[in-house]
Amino acid sequence: MRLFIAFLITSLSLSAFQAPVFAQGTNNRDLSLIIRNDQRLDSIQARALRLLTGFNAGTSYGEVWIRDLNTFIKGSLKVHAPDKVRSMLLLFFKMQGNGGDIVDGFIDIKKAAVGYEFRYFPQAPDWVAHKNTVETDQESSLIQAVRKYVDVTGDTSILQEKIGEKTVIRRMEDALAYILNERWTEKYGLVKGATTIDWGDVQPETGWGVVINSKTKWACDIYDNAMYAIAINDFLAIKPAAYHATQDWTVVARRIRENVRKHLWLAADKKYIPHLYLDGSPFPASFKEKEILYTGGSACAILAGFHKPEEIAVINKQMVNAAAKEKFATIGITVYPPYPAAEFPNMHPYVYQNAGDWTWFGGRMIQALIANGFIKEAWDELQPIIGRTIAKNGFYEWYDVRTGEPKGSGDFRGEAGVLFDTITMLREWAEKNK
Repeated sequence: MRLFIAFLITSLSLSAFQAPVFAQGTNNRDLSLIIRNDQRLDSIQARALRLLTGFNAGTSYGEVWIRDLNTFIKGSLKVHAPDKVRSMLLLFFKMQGNGGDIVDGFIDIKKAAVGYEFRYFPQAPDWVAHKNTVETDQESSLIQAVRKYVDVTGDTSILQEKIGEKTVIRRMEDALAYILNERWTEKYGLVKGATTIDWGDVQPETGWGVVINSKTKWACDIYDNAMYAIAINDFLAIKPAAYHATQDWTVVARRIRENVRKHLWLAADKKYIPHLYLDGSPFPASFKEKEILYTGGSACAILAGFHKPEEIAVINKQMVNAAAKEKFATIGITVYPPYPAAEFPNMHPYVYQNAGDWTWFGGRMIQALIANGFIKEAWDELQPIIGRTIAKNGFYEWYDVRTGEPKGSGDFRGEAGVLFDTITMLREWAEKNK
């Protein structure tokens, strides 16, 4: 496999850098041919697989993060033996908290630097872990990653692997139960977390913004709830028939879907509110937060099956329109418009998760479009993403929408994994529609 990857990388023809071909007015058969013959896709997948020989998030991150691994695990399974990937997943369960919670990431104990409040686990003595407590997606991400692993490998034995006195499938259910026990608001029947930007993990106020503190304002948002709904469905999809769950998770998933529509979705505007606050907002009453478009959480909501085609079309159009307002933006722009510095001093406008452009999530929106039959839109909206990936000769954490320059971590495996999976989905469609 590695020789094949090297061959692709070193033998790219000029056609690999061809001008983008858009799908407007193109029928399915012709679009299928375009996709199957586009050598730029070969180039990107080859580069992705070369990068996915590692597990840490990128050059700026020494840790293996579960929210990242969840999005590049399928690519990892192309270049690693299943046992290696399996061992990474099992490490997260070895570091599971007594209440069922899952850590964000872990790092070799010899490489751990000052900053995080590390957790230590006797079952993984060579590693230390940490958890960004403001976020509520770690448990959901791990369950989703296990589902992907099982789907790709067919290895259901991982579910019966014992860690301590508990099987992995039981630990998966414990992770789901942790959300109900510790991150649930009964008033609204929804998952809660700290106030962050869309799928982000930083609070507004200055300081160490990734942990719960005295300034934390609890809220419900679409990202956490969509990720949890996907995780429940993944748990149910791979749960052994002989395993008796502690509760009816189908009912929980249905309740979330209903309450998302009731409390987070603005039917008239066809968009999600950024936050449903539980104990007051961190922003002044004059700030019109509801006007901000949350793209990442919206993409996850579509992947969770929360929307009909006509709503997906409107959501997608909103993202395209938002991107059109900035010279170098794609549908990966995190939010739009960005939060002003006065309201979000911990992250200024157009920086990182505050309207930075992330292929990591833009690619997931394209996956959502493909999964729901919006192939022409998916292809057209992928073009600027493909173009900049090739032009910048790498996978980067995020892009500045004002300059087009890459920012953050280089060799960002989340972007590589999402693009690898997106191209795979497109090619599977193309093969079926020759």
